[in-house]
Amino acid sequence: MSEVRVRRVYEDPADDDGTRVLVDRLWPRGLAKATADLDEWCKEIAPSAELRTWYHHDPDRFAEFGRRYRNELTTPERAAAVTHLRELAHDGVLTLLTATKRADISEAAVLADLLRSSG
Repeated sequence: MSEVRVRRVYEDPADDDGTRVLVDRLWPRGLAKATADLDEWCKEIAPSAELRTWYHHDPDRFAEFGRRYRNELTTPERAAAVTHLRELAHDGVLTLLTATKRADISEAAVLADLLRSSG
């Protein structure tokens, strides 16, 4: 099974990051597109604005956020994006990038868990 990692987009890339994909809907503040070291920006997989607003990165809401987000990932556009990420992970190391301060309670963490469990 391939390795799926989660990192902050602001961290320096590691040599073994493999394919680096930004999974946030909005471009990270203060990061120049010309210098961003990523392979893709998969913004269509990001949680809805309503879900992001409700969640507000509250650690106490992470479990419920994960449940709701996984439900959103069944919509056709997001399901296609999940399939694409699964294919990238199958080809080698996949690093999901997010701008959030706590990557461990982000949509990237939910996606990584989903990809690992369905590998």
